[in-house]
Amino acid sequence: MSTINALVKTIKYRFDHDSAKQILKQKYEAKMLFADNGGMWRAGPDLIVLLSSITNENIIITDTYGNPCRINRNELLVKATERWQEQMNSWEQEFVSMQRER
Repeated sequence: MSTINALVKTIKYRFDHDSAKQILKQKYEAKMLFADNGGMWRAGPDLIVLLSSITNENIIITDTYGNPCRINRNELLVKATERWQEQMNSWEQEFVSMQRER
């Protein structure tokens, strides 16, 4: 019986850890959203690469909700990169502390 209890405890622990990882991911993905130039943007590799690949200063692109917005490429690139890096640093710190508790 103790082997079964140990197995159940291990399974519950792994499930709790995976669940906590998923909640942590959702928490920081929600923090990637920000408003700028009349649009809602999700900071991330897709937006950063798009803005980095375009050379024009003022462009029109669609925001997270599919609305076309005229933006200053450099300003949005700086804001998206800063938001992305801040949230990824926080996410990584919280993830590492969660791993230590394990």
